[in-house]
Amino acid sequence: MYKYKIIFFLLICFHFGLLNSQDAAKPKVLIITTGGTIASRAGAPLIEGSELVHAVPRLTQYGDIEVEEFVRIGSSKMTPGIWLDLLKRIDIVLNEKPDLACIVITHGTDTMEETAFFLNLTHRRKTPIILVGSMRPSSEISADGPANLLNAVRVGISREAVGKGVLVVLNDNISAGRDLVKMNNRRVDAFPSTELGFMGFADPDTVIFYRSSVKPHTVESEFDILELDSLPKVDIVKDFAGFDTEILSYYLNRPNHGLVISSFAGGRLSSGMTEGVTNLPENHKPIVISSGIGGGRIMGSNQSGSPIIIANDLPPNKARILLMLALTNTSDIRQIQDYFDKY
Repeated sequence: MYKYKIIFFLLICFHFGLLNSQDAAKPKVLIITTGGTIASRAGAPLIEGSELVHAVPRLTQYGDIEVEEFVRIGSSKMTPGIWLDLLKRIDIVLNEKPDLACIVITHGTDTMEETAFFLNLTHRRKTPIILVGSMRPSSEISADGPANLLNAVRVGISREAVGKGVLVVLNDNISAGRDLVKMNNRRVDAFPSTELGFMGFADPDTVIFYRSSVKPHTVESEFDILELDSLPKVDIVKDFAGFDTEILSYYLNRPNHGLVISSFAGGRLSSGMTEGVTNLPENHKPIVISSGIGGGRIMGSNQSGSPIIIANDLPPNKARILLMLALTNTSDIRQIQDYFDKY
């Protein structure tokens, strides 16, 4: 009778996961740290990457964790050069460690949406990449960084994360890298759901997805830039009431390869901006019109024979990234417009 009780107890333990086989391999997870608020402390330097991760010991319950510090900066100091170096480092790591289940990148929130969108279009592999950060420094009461980091790993090792593109996990929410928009300077829900909605949630009991992005990304992307040493230079100029055309002339004459105009709602332009872009030839450097108002796409199309490109629903910072990448393939205005319609 005693023997049967032991057998019954063991069966219950295995059923509820109370016993783990030593041979059961945990998924391999690489956490690449870049700094940001998640690594910050009041009145002190940013925390080293290893210290940041080791402060969340529960991570080891979900995976075999490795840590690599890439940079240690506030994300307002992020640059296209760092994006390119990060992409190349990810590629090298995955060549060396093809068994990685996912890569989690800790990142500041100022430019998180830009880094996520860039990687979404240039990381041409199936291995999930999850960006994560925090709105509160680690020294603050109720710091959100540890829970966000734990959830990012949980999302990254989820089978459903494969094929979803680059994802961002914050405040229990899973966002598509293409759609993420920061809407608050301080609150932990600074990245609310866009019109398209969250992709899913990291609930306490499980990670669950409700939708996928239909826009091409990662393995479907046409932007193969690993052999490049730099990216085309693109500026952003913001329209405003009483805009002086000479301001636009300055940007048009700068040594850049293209320009994004942050317009009024729906792509409408001031008289000064309109005067500056009227009658420019099609062989002029490309000029993308992007609405400075979040939500909704710019309706209509560009005129034939013009260098104007319509950004559709992409905000100016992401329109800049897509134009930079498009210029690595072509300078043809119609082809660039096709990219904006597609991605």
